[in-house]
Amino acid sequence: MPTTRRQFLSLAGSVTVAGTIPIVTLQPLEATPAMLTTAIRNVVGEASIRNGKVKLDIPPLVENGNTVPMTVSVASPMTATDYVKSIHVFNEKNPQPNIGNFYLNPSSGRAQVSTRIRLADTQKVVAIARLSDDTFWQVAADVVVTLAACTEEVN
Repeated sequence: MPTTRRQFLSLAGSVTVAGTIPIVTLQPLEATPAMLTTAIRNVVGEASIRNGKVKLDIPPLVENGNTVPMTVSVASPMTATDYVKSIHVFNEKNPQPNIGNFYLNPSSGRAQVSTRIRLADTQKVVAIARLSDDTFWQVAADVVVTLAACTEEVN
C-alpha cells in the first residue's frame, strides 16, 4: 500500500518531535543508608572492614554545607612493602554517596589527603583506606550542618 503525502508528513513530524523531547533521568534527592552500603561494597567487595588506622579530621558542626574542609590520614610507614593503596570517602545523605577516591603509592610520602566537600544535610561521613596487604580500615564521623544566615528569608 503506497504512503500518502499526508501520512509521510505526519510520520516525519512525529519523529522530529520525538527527537527534541529531552530524556530525563531522575536521581533521588538524597541517598539512603542502603545506597551508602552499596557504594562501600562496590569498593571493598566482600572484604571485611576494620576500625582504626584511619583518622578523619572534619568539623563536627558546620554552618554551610557547601565547603566543608576535610583531611583523611592513615597511620602507615609508606614503604615499598607497607603503604596505603587508596583512600575512599563516602557520605550518607548526598545524592552521590561516594565523595571521592584517592590513589596513593609509596612515592606519595604521606598517606594523607585534604579537600573540601559538599554536604547536603546533617549526616555521617565514612573514610576507608585500602592498604598494600589488601586490608580495609575505616573511620566514621557525624557532621551537623546548620543553615547559613545568608540563606534565611527576610520578611
